[in-house]
Amino acid sequence: MHVIDVRDLVEHPGTSRTVRVEEAVAGLATELAEVPAEAPLRGELVLESVVEGIYVTGHVGGRMAFRCARCLVGFERPFDVTVGDLFVRDPGPEDDYVLGPDLLLDPEPIIRDAVILSMPFSPLCRPDCLGLCERCGGDRNLGECSCAEPVDPRWAPLARLDLDRREARET
Repeated sequence: MHVIDVRDLVEHPGTSRTVRVEEAVAGLATELAEVPAEAPLRGELVLESVVEGIYVTGHVGGRMAFRCARCLVGFERPFDVTVGDLFVRDPGPEDDYVLGPDLLLDPEPIIRDAVILSMPFSPLCRPDCLGLCERCGGDRNLGECSCAEPVDPRWAPLARLDLDRREARET
């Protein structure tokens, strides 16, 4: 991501500037979600000069590729995240975002954090996804599983009872 020269803003608290962002960011991924490396992120950021540094706000969006946590089918959806945090001039131990020594602002860390934090832990292809059969691995969304129901070994002796024969003796 390109760095932004903010020397003009830092010297004039209260001023602001809007910048367009349209670049691909590599490495935006979790186990089941990712922003494809070739897919550009698009958005607008407002850079506001405050006494402590530059306050960055805005929205960034694009397309995110997922793998369903239940059935492992791949799917894509658009996303839009809100970005907002302070880039400080004089960093302390608690500051996450810092202006470079030459007063250049790199928006990639704040965008990366916002996008990664917006990724779902267990994405679903649809809310009523049935997932995979735990015995045969078949996709239960495509139809009924043909696996036999497992028999609890504690109840197995009852399966051998012939209840029809017992009814015939009682009558």
